[in-house]
Parts: sequence; C-alpha cells; structure tokens
Amino acid sequence: MKRRLYLAAAVVLLVVVLGAGAYVLNVRSGPRPVATLFSRDDLPRAPEGVRIRVQLLNTTRTRGLARRAATLLRDRGFDVVEMGTVGPLRDTTLVLDRSGHAAWAAAAAKVLGPAARAEARPDSSRYLDVTVLLGSAWRAPAEPLDP
Repeated sequence: MKRRLYLAAAVVLLVVVLGAGAYVLNVRSGPRPVATLFSRDDLPRAPEGVRIRVQLLNTTRTRGLARRAATLLRDRGFDVVEMGTVGPLRDTTLVLDRSGHAAWAAAAAKVLGPAARAEARPDSSRYLDVTVLLGSAWRAPAEPLDP
C-alpha cells in the first residue's frame, strides 16, 4: 500500500516539475499572439486604397473550393465580387488579367500559390479586374481553429 502511495506521489511530482519547466521555457520565449501563429505575411496584398474586383470560378468537381479561395483572397485585400462553377475541368489554376493591370493578376496568382499562373486577356465589357479559374491542383491552406 505504501509503495503505491510513494509511486503516485513520484508521478505527481514528475508532472509538476515537467509542467513548471515547460511554463518557464514558454515565458522566456515571449508572448506570441495567436494571429501571428497562423498568418502568412510572405504573401502579397492588394495595394492600399485600390479595389481589385475578382471573379472566382471553380473548374473542378470539389465543392466549396471557390469559397475557400475567396476567403484567402479577401484576407489579402482583394474584392471577390463573383463566385461560381464552370467547365471544362482544369488541372492548373489560371489567373486572367482583364483590366490591363498585370501586377494585380500576378499578385493574385502569388497568393494562390506557386502552381497558379497569370495571363493577360483584356476584356473591357466586364466590370472585373481579375478572373481566377481554380484548377484541381490548387490546395486550400489549412484553416485555423475559429472559436
């Protein structure tokens, strides 16, 4: 009986010591806001004060892909004004410059990842700056837990 009591006390003491050590190491590294744990500051943003209107079209059979891409682009300052699903099916993501601002299309392509490429296809009949055709190779980034 005493042996079990000593063993339980040793386990509790070990847990307390390990917990205190982890706490001390965490305090020494400094506070880290939760937003910085999940943000990707290396991605480009839409220029300040400029409204870049984006049409986002899912060309895959994956439901909800356009919604996930819209969230990503909106977080980076782009104005997603239209979403939909179109055919034919595509493998790669293509970003089309509709307004003659190649840098805007390139920035949107960079936000969407290295597999996305940008092309100039001006179309003055549309009230859009960029059209994104999401391909099946595009993978949405992991979403942080949102309470």
